[in-house]
Amino acid sequence: MSAQAASAERRAAGTARSWLRDRPIVPLFLLLIGLVALLEVVQPGIVSPSWVSSTVRFAVPLAILAACQTMTMLTGGIDLSVAVVASMSSYVMATNVSDVGWFGAVVLALIPAAAVGLVNGIGVGIFRVHPLIMTISTSLIVSGLVNVYARLNITGGTRVPPEISFLGGQTLFGFLPNNLLVFVPLAIVILVALRGSGYGRLLYAVGDNEIAARLAGVRVGHVLVVLYVISGVLAGLAGLIYAGVIGSATGRLVDPYLLPSVAAVVIGGTSIFGGRGGYAGSIVGALILTVLVTLLNVLQAPEAIRQILFGAIILAVAATYTRITQDA
Repeated sequence: MSAQAASAERRAAGTARSWLRDRPIVPLFLLLIGLVALLEVVQPGIVSPSWVSSTVRFAVPLAILAACQTMTMLTGGIDLSVAVVASMSSYVMATNVSDVGWFGAVVLALIPAAAVGLVNGIGVGIFRVHPLIMTISTSLIVSGLVNVYARLNITGGTRVPPEISFLGGQTLFGFLPNNLLVFVPLAIVILVALRGSGYGRLLYAVGDNEIAARLAGVRVGHVLVVLYVISGVLAGLAGLIYAGVIGSATGRLVDPYLLPSVAAVVIGGTSIFGGRGGYAGSIVGALILTVLVTLLNVLQAPEAIRQILFGAIILAVAATYTRITQDA
């Protein structure tokens, strides 16, 4: 190959990488389409309107939890209490609906979720506890409190109200998941707020350079307190929707979603060091993980092998995505 041809090839590669860097959502969509195509090859006929509906229905709670992780990661933090908070909210709702009705039960479920977020925010934003340590600690405390609550409520029983089942587990027109009625407006608000609001820009500023943000007059502590309260409420909402999807609620219902909620954000391109990323990629990341779980189930691999493959694929996807979208 001549030097001229090699130079042209390098320029073309640089242009392609620059194009992908400016449109980071494109490779994620290509990966999602590729996984769906592979699933159809492995099990012909599985991809259908009903399958798409089911996939989206299960992806929505994960995408809401991914919103919590996206916003906290943008500040250089993380919230490892979201899954426990989601489980708690679903259980509180299901154990109180018979006494206070569905709306009262939803309110009762979201209050402790916001309270946990407030505790996290005060710990991280005011007392400067590392987010990893703070949120792990609160998740352990909340898990213990849920166990105590379950023992006290041993004769009360649980019930998911029809209103929550309608939102979580049913469809419009036979294929459109009802939980999109909640998720689509919520996602639009988050997407617009992160890029178009003063508070959203503060999250990026804190994650990019917290010291510079403080010197510029940003009240970082207050920003973080509000952030973790929002994260707690969103986690509680995810738990309620997931209870509707499953049709039941337990004190550990959503716990398995913790690591996938982090993985969806990393796959979606948000930096764990803060200051870079966005929610659109996290949504696609949640869809990718949901399809991936289906693919591994179809392959009927043993649980241990599925876990190994799941982790390896996530690592490979995250590394590849970072490579093709980084600066040339």
